[in-house]
Amino acid sequence: MTAPLTGARLRERRLVLGLRQADLAQEAGISASYLNLIEHGRRNVTAEVLARLAAALGVETEALTGASSGALAEELRAAAGAFPEATAEIARLDDFASRFPGWAALVAALHGRAATLERAVAALNDRLGHDPHLSAALHELLSALSGVRATSAILVETEDLSPDWQRRFHLNLHKDSERLADGAGALVAYLDRSATAPEAGIAAPQDELEAWLSVRGWHLPEVETGNLAAVQAAVQTIGSAAARQLAEAHLARVAADAVALPLGPFSAALAELGPDPARLAARFSAGVLSVMRRIALMPGAEAGLVLCDASGTLLFRKPARGFTLPRFAAACPLWPLFSALARPGMAVQALLDTPPPAGARFHALAFCEAELPFGFQGPDLRTAAMLILPAPGVPGPALPVGSTCRICPRDACPARREISILGTVVERGFDSGANSV
Repeated sequence: MTAPLTGARLRERRLVLGLRQADLAQEAGISASYLNLIEHGRRNVTAEVLARLAAALGVETEALTGASSGALAEELRAAAGAFPEATAEIARLDDFASRFPGWAALVAALHGRAATLERAVAALNDRLGHDPHLSAALHELLSALSGVRATSAILVETEDLSPDWQRRFHLNLHKDSERLADGAGALVAYLDRSATAPEAGIAAPQDELEAWLSVRGWHLPEVETGNLAAVQAAVQTIGSAAARQLAEAHLARVAADAVALPLGPFSAALAELGPDPARLAARFSAGVLSVMRRIALMPGAEAGLVLCDASGTLLFRKPARGFTLPRFAAACPLWPLFSALARPGMAVQALLDTPPPAGARFHALAFCEAELPFGFQGPDLRTAAMLILPAPGVPGPALPVGSTCRICPRDACPARREISILGTVVERGFDSGANSV
């Protein structure tokens, strides 16, 4: 009835507290010899005795049985996988977690914090490089500063300016100085809002929509029950009118997908066929992109999803944990998406490896659908989608990807455009089968 590690956990906890076997045995109402056999895994222990031992040690019973250590073990295993050069003893992971739960929790927490910080750096890099509000504010500051400098140079270097021209230049200098001060104040206020309340510093209506969906877990349960009025009322809480319009369009698509792909039958088919958008689309006579949206936006779904139009503009982003999606379309994680965009109606799939130290493997499935709203004489409107599925332990050649070159540590990448600010890592090189995209 008792796992061998239960005794080891019990012994470690007793030693930490400085208790003798006799003292703990007396407190729990058992003999010291029986406790000795339990600690060495030679004797089973009833639930009642285990509860008394846990109470005497001041811990929950689960802390001794390890019933709550599954998630911790997974986090530790992920941390070890992120730093393979450390050669952590994976086979003794359960022993470490049970004997030193505090240190194990600390290692897991530091690994999670490192991954969070890496994602934050990627997001900040993306924002600093592409945020339209920040770019416009900096442009305004530089323009005003150039005006002040040019006017000052004229006043200093021209000795025979008439009083009328001097007055004009002084007026220009005053106006440019006001522009500079106002622009600096606006930039500081914008950055302050972004730091203290991220939702107030969102750069675009699309970011507002995605933030709203993220808070709701990316799923709209009201749609499944037909209560559209409730979710439409929730849409009205979104800040800007443009974001609310995007939310209403998203709601209409989700409602249409729910009708074409009812949650109950679709969940059963997903369990039977697996996350293959083409097979599921054939089963329900639905579009492949509808199926991809349904897979990614189901309750508790771990899959990520990104959509773009023919210009390469990203229309929607739901990230998968550990897979950084850029806000703008200039990064290698989106290569399968663009490959599909160039080949409407053809399935594209690839295994992707994110960079170390927190590297992970993902299965990317991409597909492009084209519409002809103006008939054969008009242009085709293309929308491509890429479903991102976690694929830990899936064998086979993979395409190494990063986030953006500026913060990607892959030194040997032939597609690198600039040196990384985070340093580099040494890798064996690209897999021979990485060109499957």
